[in-house]
Amino acid sequence: MTDNVSPPIQTKARIAAVLAHARRALLSVAMVSAVLNILLLSGSLYMMLVYDMVLPSRSIPTLIGLAIMVLVLYFFQGVLDYVRGRLLIHFAAGVDVDLNRDIHALVGSLSRSGSPDSIQPVRDLDQLRAFLSSAGPAALVDLPWILFFVAILFLLHPYLGLTVLAGGTILIGLTLLTERLTAKRSQELAKLNAGRLRLAETTRRHAEEIAANGMQERMADRWVTASRRFLATQERVTGVIAALSNLTKILRMVLQSGVLTVGALLVIDGKATGGVIFASSILASRALAPVEAAIANWRGFVGARQSWARLKALLAAMPETGTEEMLPRPSRELTARQVSLGPPGTGRLTIRNVDFQLRAGDALAILGPSGGGKSSLIRGLAGIWPLVGGSVRLDGAEPQQWPSDLFGSYLGYVPQNVELIEGTIAQNISRFDPEAKAEDIIAAARLAGVHDMILHLPAGYNSDVGPDGRALSGGQRQRIALARALYGDPFLLLLDEPNSNLDREGEQALAEAIAHARARGAIVIVVAHRSSILASVNLVLLIKDGKTHSFGPTEKIVPQLLPGGGAVGQQPRKAG
Repeated sequence: MTDNVSPPIQTKARIAAVLAHARRALLSVAMVSAVLNILLLSGSLYMMLVYDMVLPSRSIPTLIGLAIMVLVLYFFQGVLDYVRGRLLIHFAAGVDVDLNRDIHALVGSLSRSGSPDSIQPVRDLDQLRAFLSSAGPAALVDLPWILFFVAILFLLHPYLGLTVLAGGTILIGLTLLTERLTAKRSQELAKLNAGRLRLAETTRRHAEEIAANGMQERMADRWVTASRRFLATQERVTGVIAALSNLTKILRMVLQSGVLTVGALLVIDGKATGGVIFASSILASRALAPVEAAIANWRGFVGARQSWARLKALLAAMPETGTEEMLPRPSRELTARQVSLGPPGTGRLTIRNVDFQLRAGDALAILGPSGGGKSSLIRGLAGIWPLVGGSVRLDGAEPQQWPSDLFGSYLGYVPQNVELIEGTIAQNISRFDPEAKAEDIIAAARLAGVHDMILHLPAGYNSDVGPDGRALSGGQRQRIALARALYGDPFLLLLDEPNSNLDREGEQALAEAIAHARARGAIVIVVAHRSSILASVNLVLLIKDGKTHSFGPTEKIVPQLLPGGGAVGQQPRKAG
């Protein structure tokens, strides 16, 4: 099998790259904004010249010349505004491109660690991208230019500058008040929305159980309660922002009228020309527009800031993947030493100090009562659950020393509850390898004894399995999952109750698959409740209460378990 090595995810370097990308993008936006804000003086200048030059001289050619000039400036202003918008959209898309692979890995990591909302990073990235491509960042970049327009007003007359400065100070105060009143509630709103979405996903995944057990009304009551809490909080947050936004608009209109009044008084007093009245009104409007836009987009800004904080913290906490690409493919042994683990995030151990060693060609059956920790051990061996103590090594190396996808190619895993990934049967068997060869897919299907069954489907290997594989029966899903585990001849097969939904034909195919894997030098570990699987293994590990009760050859352990002490047939052990 050819090893396809995917580049390791170096999250800290990726964060640094995103920040560097952000600095370059914001510098470009700032440069365009500088020219754009200077061009915004066009309207004020045109108004002054018309009132102070054209009207007194009654010069039509001068008016036409000024009109053409201002139209050209307006054209360039529109072009620059478009360019700035495209820069922000490109920047937002760049952030998505820089982070989307890490976000996908983060979703899987959070799900394996038992997080109740592993999809939150996707929503955070969407929130961040949506804000960066909106008018919000442009408003924030324009805020420093308030001082530029105020300075121009001071040049026209200090009273005009002081009037706008006072109004601008009040509006900035309203912006800070918006931040103070909405920050905590925005965080609460995000949590409530995440809870609603989790509840909706739970309803989708368990729709059959909910309907069959008469739980629809109760689940609907939970949904309505969650929605009411969300909507009430959303109404409060939106209400505060809307109220402050409306107050900002009113104050802006009052301030513009105030500037007109001050300008008129200056003209009456002979301290300014008539053109100053209208020019100062336009300048005041331009000076205060960024504040109004910032308040209108404040909710998006707060949401994006919180999303980035969460993403940065989660990405920084992610362990770096292995980079030892030169390690050879494991082929000799699996060693578990003092392995202890439990469901992530619970603080509870379901496996304590388990030891065993397997050589190539060994097949181990893990037996024990329900809830004893068998599936927990399988998850720990597969690297799905992190170890709390001890170690698992393949040929002396820990799984983390390989890049995750490379290690995954050495592993074949069938979970207790099989859910296929939406796509075709061929894609599922090949683990969605775009370079998979048809003969390799068919070979895996034949080993799992599922080839003929697939051929009887309407589209054969191109049949779509549907969401979670629901287009197939439980037994069909389990056998296709076995074919997926066998694809690529992995060294370690971890099978968690692989025969729970199988008929006699399926169990025979499973036994043959285990025999084939052992014959080629693989290690097979299988959790089973049916005694029929014992004929396919040469070792047994009995677990009770998360601890090793007994471990040894099948002929030694099984007589202690079966009624009458009958021996169980087994296949010979292949030397490693």
